[in-house]
Amino acid sequence: MKIMQKLSQAIKNRPIIGWSIFAVVMVAVFLLGLLAASITERRAEIATLYSNKKVEIKGINTHSEEWGINYPREYDTWKKTKEMDFQSKHLGNHKQDVLEARPEMVVLWAGYAFSKDYTAPRGHAYTIADVTETLRTGTPVNDSDGPQPATCWTCKGPDVPRMMNELGIDKFYKQQWGALGKEIVNPIGCADCHDPKTMALTITRPALIEAFARQGKDITQASPQEMRTLACAQCHVEYHFTKGENYLTFPWDGGMTVEAIEKYYDDANFTDWTHALSRAPMLKAQHPDYELFSVGPHAQRGLSCADCHMPYISEGGIKYSDHHVMSPLKNIESTCQTCHRDSEEKLKGYVYEYQDKALEIRDRLEKELAKSHIMAKTAWDKGATEKEMKGILKLLRQSQWRWDFVVASHGSTFHAPVESQRILAHGLDKAMQAQLELQKVLFNYGVKDVSMPDLSTKAKAQQYIGLDMAKLNKEKKEWLNTTVPKWLEQAKKDGKLTTKL
Repeated sequence: MKIMQKLSQAIKNRPIIGWSIFAVVMVAVFLLGLLAASITERRAEIATLYSNKKVEIKGINTHSEEWGINYPREYDTWKKTKEMDFQSKHLGNHKQDVLEARPEMVVLWAGYAFSKDYTAPRGHAYTIADVTETLRTGTPVNDSDGPQPATCWTCKGPDVPRMMNELGIDKFYKQQWGALGKEIVNPIGCADCHDPKTMALTITRPALIEAFARQGKDITQASPQEMRTLACAQCHVEYHFTKGENYLTFPWDGGMTVEAIEKYYDDANFTDWTHALSRAPMLKAQHPDYELFSVGPHAQRGLSCADCHMPYISEGGIKYSDHHVMSPLKNIESTCQTCHRDSEEKLKGYVYEYQDKALEIRDRLEKELAKSHIMAKTAWDKGATEKEMKGILKLLRQSQWRWDFVVASHGSTFHAPVESQRILAHGLDKAMQAQLELQKVLFNYGVKDVSMPDLSTKAKAQQYIGLDMAKLNKEKKEWLNTTVPKWLEQAKKDGKLTTKL
C-alpha cells in the first residue's frame, strides 16, 4: 500500500513517469498480442495441414513421395539426403574407401566380410544402393543363396516392416538376403519412423521394443523428446543375429557399456567369426551410436538425436524438422549455435579437437592390433599350443572389441569423447598385453623377432590375408549388371518401386 502511495505521489509530481509506465504497458500488451496471434496462426496452419490432406496414407506405405503430397516441406528436405557435397576434417556424406585410407583394418577383419569392402556411410537415400553394392553381401542368384541372411536388410528401408508384417518376424529373419532383393527396394523414408494417421514418431523395428521389454521397460511410455532419439535407436545400435535363427537382438540385458555388452556375449559364448590369422574368437561391433551418445554430454543434458541432426525450420506459421539427416557441422547456425554462442570457426575447432585426440589413440591401436594378430599367426605356425594361446586370444578379442566399438559408431568421438578415449585406451592396453604374452611364447619357440608384411595399401593387405580381389570384384560387377536390374524390374512391375530419389 505504501509503495502504491509513493508511486502515485511520484507520478503526481512528475507526470512523465506515468506516461512512461503507460508506454511500457502498451508495448508489452502489443507484444503479447503478436505472440498470441503467432501461436494462433501457427496452430491454424497446422490444423489446416491435417484437415486438408490431399491423400490418405494407409497401412505401411513405403512410397515416401506419396507422403510428400501431404507434407511437402519435410519431403523436400528428405530428398536432400542424396546430396554428397559435405566434407569435414574427418569424413563427410560421400562414399569413401576406409580400407584404402587405413589398410591395417583389412588385417583386423581377416576371415570376415568387412576385410573385402568397407566404405564410410552416406545419406539415407543410399541405404539400398550401398547394401546391394558392397562386396559383403556377395552375389546371391536364388532365394536360398547366401552369404548373408535377410536380417541384413532390417534397417535399410520401409519395405522391411511391410515384409515383417506379411511374412511374420521370425520368418523374415530366416530368409536369405537375396530372397528379398525384389521386395526391399525403397530407401529409409517416412514409414520407417512415422504413424501414417497421426504422423507421430513410432517404432517399426521389433528388436528395440524387445530389448526394452527384457529390461522391464515399456517403450510406449517414452516421451516425445525421448522418441526423437528412440526413432533413430531402432537402427543406430549394437546388435547381433542369434545363431541358427538369425533373429536380430540388441545385447542390452546387462547394460549398454562396452564392458556390459562384452559380458553378455561372453556369457552366451557368442562369436561373430574366428580370426583367419590369430584364430581369436572375434566380436564385430555394428554401430553402437545410441549406446555411446547416451553417455555423452549432450544426451546427459536432455538433447535428442533430432535436435542436432534434424534441426527445426520455421516457414511462415509452420515449424518443422529438417529431414536432411546428416552431420550438424554442415549447418552450424541451425544446430550448434542454437545453444552455443561461439563462432562457427570455434565450434568446429572444439569438435575437431575432440576427434583428433581420440583418433590419435585409434590409429596407434589399429597398428598394434594388426601386429598382434600377425605375431599370433607366427606363434601358431611355430607350433604353439591352445593352452599357451588361450589367454592371448582372449586379450585380442577384448582389445579389438573396444577398438571396433568406437570405430563402428558414427560420431562416437564427439558424442562421447571422454568415454571413447577411455575405451580406446583400454583397447590399446590389452593389445600391448597380448604382445607381451606373445613374445614369451615366441621366445620359447626360438623366435626373437617377427617380420611384418607390407600393409601400406589396401591391395597389399588384402593380398597378404589371401583375398582374390580381382575375382570378387569381377563377380560383383557382373551380378550388379544382371541380377539387380531383374530385382528392380520385378519391383516396378509389382508396384513396389515407383520412383527413385
